[in-house]
Amino acid sequence: MHVSGLFLYPVKSLRGLAVTSAEIDALGFVGDRRFMVVDEQGQFLTQRTLPRMALIETALSARELILHTDQGGSCAVPLQATAPTRIIPVRVWKSEGLLAEDCGAEVAAWLSDFLRGPSRLVRIGTQFTRPILKPGNAQPGDIVNFADGYPFLVISEASLADLNARLTAPLPMNRFRPSFMVAGCEAFAEDTWTRFQAGGITFRTAGPCARCVVTTTDQLTAERGKEPLRTLATYRRDPEDPTDVNFGQNLIHETKSGTLRLGDRIVLI
Repeated sequence: MHVSGLFLYPVKSLRGLAVTSAEIDALGFVGDRRFMVVDEQGQFLTQRTLPRMALIETALSARELILHTDQGGSCAVPLQATAPTRIIPVRVWKSEGLLAEDCGAEVAAWLSDFLRGPSRLVRIGTQFTRPILKPGNAQPGDIVNFADGYPFLVISEASLADLNARLTAPLPMNRFRPSFMVAGCEAFAEDTWTRFQAGGITFRTAGPCARCVVTTTDQLTAERGKEPLRTLATYRRDPEDPTDVNFGQNLIHETKSGTLRLGDRIVLI
């Protein structure tokens, strides 16, 4: 078994990008969900209610986050604050009062225009801290970025192939926004893992990922349909909570630094 795909999502719920390697720190992949779009009250915004967010491409340079759309051009912000920055409280689900850095009026206007509503971009800075609140093997000291609940999500290629064999039109992995893909195992083998290593990094599984309407959103066009949730609901309902439809496993990294690369072996421990 080995890592066959690696993905970063620099801004929560905007389009992600594939990479060949990714460094890890205490929050997860460096560069992953270190930015987030919020409304005027500091509430996080996602594709659940704003599928147009999928149309905003993201890129990372050595010093900047670059946002781009075919219709709206580009906008760039520093990865780190270069001057005194306004700190605002923001919320991600039950994580309230998170102290984030406001990225300024220019990118706020650019996002508000494209998303057709008041929007601001915030960034993780030195005052940010967010312990993992969700149950599922979290231990004292485990923290997370702006992700929904956990720093990582793993899905095997075989699991996607199993789903696509049941669909009229196959779907790409980007519908599920994993942190990394694994090849060389049986479908849904990742459901059975407890701890494993890859690239010298130890991961602890934190339970299945219950899927939402974002999976029905085409990540290139923002068009929304009924699949894959309709099909997943026929065979992937959570036995303890049938209202949840699961696909992929959440992960917490026990090793808080290192680098994960394409091709790294997966070793169960």
